[in-house]
Amino acid sequence: MRCIFCKNDSSKSRSVEHIIPESLGNTTSILPKGVVCDACNNYFARKVEKPFLEAPALMSLRFHQAIPNKRSLIPPISGMLSPGFPVTAYRYTKRPFVGMIDVPSDAVEHIFQNDGGRLILPIGGQPPSDKIISRFLAKAAVETMAQRLLDTSGGIDYIVDRPELDPIRDHARRGNIPDWPHHSRRIYDMNETWIDEFGSEVQMVHESDILQTAWGEYFFVLAIFGLELVINYGGSEIEGYRRWLLENNGDSPLHIGKNKVNSRLRRATS
Repeated sequence: MRCIFCKNDSSKSRSVEHIIPESLGNTTSILPKGVVCDACNNYFARKVEKPFLEAPALMSLRFHQAIPNKRSLIPPISGMLSPGFPVTAYRYTKRPFVGMIDVPSDAVEHIFQNDGGRLILPIGGQPPSDKIISRFLAKAAVETMAQRLLDTSGGIDYIVDRPELDPIRDHARRGNIPDWPHHSRRIYDMNETWIDEFGSEVQMVHESDILQTAWGEYFFVLAIFGLELVINYGGSEIEGYRRWLLENNGDSPLHIGKNKVNSRLRRATS
């Protein structure tokens, strides 16, 4: 077996690969050992996923949506207790909101003297850099294609041997293409709820698909809490996706045709 990124022998690799990180709620989209070698797996964790997940916008999202990391911990965020005391807020997976707040000693005195203070926590923040987002998408794009071909005889070798995929795999693994653009837009609110087949309200943490256009381009489409991110498999341009959107009334490929509201869900507000 060869790694789908570096193409080196990966038959002795011991790591499974999460296409979307566990810290974004992924427990099912996982590639078995050897599809991505241990060296590439470790590299992505340190150089691509870590800066993506630790950007302030993602830290805020993970806190407010109560998404635990591998150790079942929700990342804390920094906030403010009026009239201006810096605080750190923590959440716990089994509690509805803030579990604990670290406050400086002078803030404690203020709270007792003034009957409390207003807790202000940020929503949003600085997103990851465009290059980190692009490399994150490139990694997930190649891995999603590999996942599609896992049960096909010779499918992983097909991914490894396709020269057309060399630029996007190299961009993910080495970041050697300075400007590989992606398309970004919000397709529904991050707090949107949906009704599943059992009648329960759920949130869409992440969803993805591969779009093939009528003119032969392939795009990887990923939505994280309603933020749709798209990258072109074939090269560093995104105009083909904008063209597809114009021809499809701006609908997301994640929610039309075979993917209409995930085939199982409907909006709780509809």
